[in-house]
Amino acid sequence: MDINPVIYLDYNATTPVAPEVVNEMLPHFLTAYGNASSRDHIMGWQAQEVVDAARASIAGNLKVNSQEIIFTAGATEAINLLLRGLEIGDKNHIITLKSEHNAILDTCMALESYGMQVSYLDLDKNGLVDLTELEKNITDQTTLVSIMLVNNETGVVQPVKEIAGLCKAKGVPLMSDATQAIGKMPLDIKDLGIDIIVGSAHKFYGPKGVGFLYISDSFAKKLQPVITGGGQEQKRRAGTTNVPGIVGMAKALALASELMQEDKPRIERLRNYFEEHLSKAIEIDIVGEKAIRLYNTSNLCLKNTDSEKVMMAIGNKVAASRGSACSSGKIEASHVLSAMGIADNEALSAIRFSFGRYTTQSEVDKAIELITEAVTRLRVD
Repeated sequence: MDINPVIYLDYNATTPVAPEVVNEMLPHFLTAYGNASSRDHIMGWQAQEVVDAARASIAGNLKVNSQEIIFTAGATEAINLLLRGLEIGDKNHIITLKSEHNAILDTCMALESYGMQVSYLDLDKNGLVDLTELEKNITDQTTLVSIMLVNNETGVVQPVKEIAGLCKAKGVPLMSDATQAIGKMPLDIKDLGIDIIVGSAHKFYGPKGVGFLYISDSFAKKLQPVITGGGQEQKRRAGTTNVPGIVGMAKALALASELMQEDKPRIERLRNYFEEHLSKAIEIDIVGEKAIRLYNTSNLCLKNTDSEKVMMAIGNKVAASRGSACSSGKIEASHVLSAMGIADNEALSAIRFSFGRYTTQSEVDKAIELITEAVTRLRVD
């Protein structure tokens, strides 16, 4: 039985914390609450032990070494730590995509004010980077390529193994924002050839306010702290260790990895059912339909409809995200869809629906009904 009055189809924004994760975290709030930096007594020792175990668990799930994981307050902080803290020597050029999360784009724009040169590449109509264009933009001044593994708005999966091979041939490290991929796709970071990734626990049924940076040993020595004031996280990220959050993140990733084979086909079936039945009821375009997409994401352009008005009509019953953002009071087309060459009027009709572990068939059926009713009414009006 569905107990939530709101049909939650915004799992790419955040996920509910899994009950198993809450149970794992509770003792570290109530009884085992020692500071992992307290070196002189057993409660501090025990706290450090569980942090070390969590680090090993996360590293094991990603097929990397424990010392290559640095805990942060989330993916945004991890991105800032990397982009602002990586020693670049005499190189001053970064390559990224116009479709990246704002944590990348805004930080790159801030770095430009300090003299960094940044190339922002377009996508093709399927949401994929042009590898020829990428290769052409790499120069002897390029210090980093940053390309998201799975796009948060469209679910399009970039060919990161090919991108990593290209970067390796050019001697340039590849950073990938893997926030939407971790816990949803099996990932062997070493096999993919990615040098640096970031992740955030609340995208895979863990708590908010905790994440991590993975940086391979070969580049870790070049990373300087951005937050100073303590020797935590191998002297690369100062601040009291978030023991409950780290324990919860490790449990959430372990659980997601364990349930992946069960979750994936069920969620993908619901997503495909949603798209198929909605397309029969109203005219839609599926963004990135011809690309490989993450199985839980559906970005739809609702033809001849304003997505803001649709969400105003259904927002108290269906939680989803518009494919547009409000900037200074002005509604603007999604930068992701614009990077794919989608016209503003079409982009302004886009809504992202994202499905997850707790989505039910009855919720999907009801969402289709509510969206169809709203769009049909608005098109008549």
